[in-house]
Amino acid sequence: MGTKVVWFRKDLRLNDHTALAKAIDNAGDNDSLLLIYQIHPALIENFTPRHDYYFQTLCSFVESCEELGTPLHFLYGEPEEAFNDLLKTEEVEEVYFNYDETGFGKRRDDLIIQWMENRGIGVFPAIDHHIHSAREVNKKEGGHYKVFSPYFKQWQQLDKPKPRKIDHEKLKRLVIDRENDFVTGRKRYEHLVGKCQGKWGGTGEKDALDRLQWFLEGAIYDYDEDRDFPAVDGTSLMSRYLRTGAISPRTVYSKVMEETDGRKQQKGIETYVQELAWRDFYNMIYYFYPDADDLEMVQKYRGLSWNEDEELFRAWKQGRTGFPLIDAAMRQLNETGWMHNRLRMAVASFLTKDLLMDWRLGERYFSEQLVDYDPASNIGGWQWAASTGTDPVPYFRVFNPTTQGERFDPHGRFIKEWVPELKDVPKKYIHEPGKMSDSDQWESSCVVGEDYPEPVVDHKTMRKRAIEMFKKET
Repeated sequence: MGTKVVWFRKDLRLNDHTALAKAIDNAGDNDSLLLIYQIHPALIENFTPRHDYYFQTLCSFVESCEELGTPLHFLYGEPEEAFNDLLKTEEVEEVYFNYDETGFGKRRDDLIIQWMENRGIGVFPAIDHHIHSAREVNKKEGGHYKVFSPYFKQWQQLDKPKPRKIDHEKLKRLVIDRENDFVTGRKRYEHLVGKCQGKWGGTGEKDALDRLQWFLEGAIYDYDEDRDFPAVDGTSLMSRYLRTGAISPRTVYSKVMEETDGRKQQKGIETYVQELAWRDFYNMIYYFYPDADDLEMVQKYRGLSWNEDEELFRAWKQGRTGFPLIDAAMRQLNETGWMHNRLRMAVASFLTKDLLMDWRLGERYFSEQLVDYDPASNIGGWQWAASTGTDPVPYFRVFNPTTQGERFDPHGRFIKEWVPELKDVPKKYIHEPGKMSDSDQWESSCVVGEDYPEPVVDHKTMRKRAIEMFKKET
């Protein structure tokens, strides 16, 4: 009998894994199962914080595989090259993997499916990364949704897939160890892991389940309110684990329903489930707008004259704009690889509406810095903030960065945590330190313009300019 191959990518777990479950279910007692991971050269040209976190998660997954006695093998190269090398050492009968519906992953998967079929290899792509696939939630009259609210109503009505049970005992019997045939790939993997430096907190399946359990034991019930306050530990942090596949969205949804049984109408739970649906929604949007990573979804806004001031962009990236909440958010991102969701909206609005800078610049910076970077969600979020996407914030609704701070960090606790120059600034000035008198500035050891920058723009002026820029195109 030939070998069945399970190809892991952004699904780094041994539970509730659709492709793995299918491979085990389809395997007879005399079949062999080979677990592989392909290191794609195009995906490691740079080594950003996102890569650092991902490869630390991969390392956790490798350790889990070894503990179970089911080793993971490494290939290196473009998909055709890597699998051609594999065919030289193994008689591959079937390949199982979880299909990517968008972006780079979709192009890779479509290519390799054709490549394998041409060689008579059975290919079993599975839908796994989302609760509902991009083509599953449709309008009754046909076609896809462009607005979230009706999408969510339809999403709620669909039966939810159950977590896939993995028979670990059968898996151990089926899996073969061919590590001596994959030395080159292993060395590439070890080199990448050796480059990891970040201390990102939890990585891997166990940490994901532990954090989810913590969230379900209390924080979820106040999620609808606490999720907007960055100084409060009120979010699940599941985005990083979902991104690497350390946990599946089915498991998250299932545990929410099980652990909160009898309180499903509670506002915090409803709001959290809605966030899972947003993830599916943006995956669907990116599927139907495959050029959205580089092209505005609203055609009339494709000719906007964005500001190209590199110094302003640098100030935004470094968290030195003179707007405390914006600066705190960017510094949190740069140090931790994560940013609170409310702040993601605020800094995106600030870049596109206060600085009038191209949303693509911000989206690409996020792609480097965020450990939970998900292309579909981030592209959708940035185009939402820039008023260029589907179901966007109206162009005339511009976030006031000062008001956002006053509303969501009223005591300045979050600001003082991430902007130490402002730690002794009185509460009444924490959102606008420039309003302090000279004596107040000296007393708080924060001289605006020296210890902390003056605002790089005037919000009222830039708000008017932003509205005028969009009006010209309407």
